[in-house]
Amino acid sequence: MRLIIQDTADDASRWTARHIADRIRRRQRESDAPFVLGLPTGSTPEGTYRELIRLHRAGELSFANVMTFNMDEYVGLPADHPQSYHAFMREHLFRHVDLRPEHTHLLDGAAPDPELECARYERLIAEAGGIDLFLGGVGEDGHLAFNEPFSSLCSRTRVKTLTEDTRRVNARFFGGDLDRVPRQALTVGVATVLEAREVVVLALGRRKARAVQQCVEGPYSHTSTVTALQTHPHGIVVCDDEAATELRVSTYRYFKEIEREQR
Repeated sequence: MRLIIQDTADDASRWTARHIADRIRRRQRESDAPFVLGLPTGSTPEGTYRELIRLHRAGELSFANVMTFNMDEYVGLPADHPQSYHAFMREHLFRHVDLRPEHTHLLDGAAPDPELECARYERLIAEAGGIDLFLGGVGEDGHLAFNEPFSSLCSRTRVKTLTEDTRRVNARFFGGDLDRVPRQALTVGVATVLEAREVVVLALGRRKARAVQQCVEGPYSHTSTVTALQTHPHGIVVCDDEAATELRVSTYRYFKEIEREQR
């Protein structure tokens, strides 16, 4: 696992965006096959999306041959609901870049049969040849996508009941009204994420410090599903200094030194 510690949240977001852009450009130089990118929602990736948009507008990055798969969606919210993740992605990335609409994939929270929808999604990922890079955030309790604590580390895309803590954190997107936050979501599984050829987890702010500490120094455990990243051959955690505050000093210095030597 690589741990990239940047001074600020903006620095961490820019590092992540430029890493993704580098991977997309490398694929474009080497192959005509689409670059398959997994994407999260929420406040954490917003800075990364802003930098990707800036790179595109500057003529430094094209998404014309990129295919995307999002991590999750709330059960019961149609695509046109203002708090759906479909709406979030349109607002924060899709409408600003040259992604082809048919290359964007999101789970359908309004599907009449959620289990069939989850199976369809897994099939679409497989038909795309798998995900090249999956970008994710991490919850304060260490959850990856909506794989809450005690989720199976072998899980696939499925319906998950959300904890009250997760719903409280997300209530800010629903006008602070907990009762408006859906109780279930469709989410890719831990194993779905880990099958990506590269996984980058972005963690920003002191409230994510415990999750970062568990991911980097803690035991591999379903109590904190982000710890599954420890087993990935190309896993990267990108965080700011605030999110690194619970790491041991020796751990912090080790990863800082390793990254200096690689530059």
